[in-house]
Amino acid sequence: MLEFLVGTGLAASAGLNAWMPLLVLGLADRLLPAVTLPASWAWLSSDIALWIIGALLVFEIIADKVPAVDTLNDVLQTVVRPASGGIVFGAGASAETVSVTDAESLFSDSSWVPILTGMAIALAVHGVKAAFRPVANAATGGIAAPVVSTVEDVSALLLAVLAIVVPVLAALALVAGVAAMVVAIRRFRGRRRAGPADGTT
Repeated sequence: MLEFLVGTGLAASAGLNAWMPLLVLGLADRLLPAVTLPASWAWLSSDIALWIIGALLVFEIIADKVPAVDTLNDVLQTVVRPASGGIVFGAGASAETVSVTDAESLFSDSSWVPILTGMAIALAVHGVKAAFRPVANAATGGIAAPVVSTVEDVSALLLAVLAIVVPVLAALALVAGVAAMVVAIRRFRGRRRAGPADGTT
């Protein structure tokens, strides 16, 4: 069960930012003795992988804060984020961490089930994010883009870290985050509908 929560937290993080959980997982394997990736995923902590992921992370962080560019980025990331979610779910759920101590993982390394599960979770979170951003931009004239993007980046980082250290908290944070985003979407849409009506009275 804990392994599923680890994978879910990492995959959800990938739905917000494709590169954040990859970098966190790679650095955790590299720096934390309590975290050990299985051999099939050990490449995530290699020098070249960390440098490439880090560079892509910086690019996405910058692009996601520019109105209109952020929407285009979300379209392009529709493929990348689910792929990242599949990778981190598969790697994270089968890693030996302070929270996952069972000798056998819930999923075998050779199984496609964890990868597909991670892809589905990341795609779902990405879908909510991609639906929210245009609404927020339209309601605020693009002013909200950098603020919302920063919140998403911090959330992705917290989800990835909590998924590795305290996966139960990551799951609770994910549920709370999705609920908050759904409420925010409804409020922004309500303001957009009410705006023209208020202006004509």
